[in-house]
Amino acid sequence: MKTVLINGTIHKGSTYHTARQLADKVGGELTEFFLPRDFGEFCLGCTQCFMEHESKCPHFEKLKPLTDAIDSADLIILASPVYVYHATGAMKAFLDHYGYRWMVHRPEGSIFTKQGIAITTAAGAGMKSALKDMTDSLFFWGVGRIYSYGLGVSAVNWEGVPEKKKQAIDRKTTALAKAVKAKEGRVTPAFKTRAFFFIMHLMQRNGFNERDAKYWKEHGWTEKVRPWKESK
Repeated sequence: MKTVLINGTIHKGSTYHTARQLADKVGGELTEFFLPRDFGEFCLGCTQCFMEHESKCPHFEKLKPLTDAIDSADLIILASPVYVYHATGAMKAFLDHYGYRWMVHRPEGSIFTKQGIAITTAAGAGMKSALKDMTDSLFFWGVGRIYSYGLGVSAVNWEGVPEKKKQAIDRKTTALAKAVKAKEGRVTPAFKTRAFFFIMHLMQRNGFNERDAKYWKEHGWTEKVRPWKESK
């Protein structure tokens, strides 16, 4: 199994250790990135990715190693600590660059048979909203199976996390790794994802964006072809 782990900060705190523990338990080949070290650009809102092509984005080449890693992975892990009740700015800036890949536009076909996990920790609260920042993108990209895990660790660094919390993290990451490995090679999208795809399939028959409508028609998705069956 190929895993890509994208960390929303260069700081190796509780979120990093939780995500890395999970990745190690899943096993296989791991590719890891740290934001903003490996990508730190802000979306300029130029709309070139929507109206023309993603390669027209002024940050396309800088982003390409991360995009390629996502496309070749079986499992995508997005990991961000809670910053003021949300994911880090670096994680948000990174995800902003993939608006064109949302199902309403031009999703990557292989994404529907991938699995994704959002991971966050906080000293106190804010896990729910931070996780949503990441799972929103995983869902609207079309990721077939999505999991999330957030925990208040009552500490500002990994060394200070109480032993009971670390034991809870160990149990949860073991369970998540088991669930991911059980689905390896046979992922199909959850009902909610398939239902949303169907709505987009109807919309794209008379798409308001010529570039998106052409993309869907070229793939046969406006008819009976479905990307999760295509890739089998």
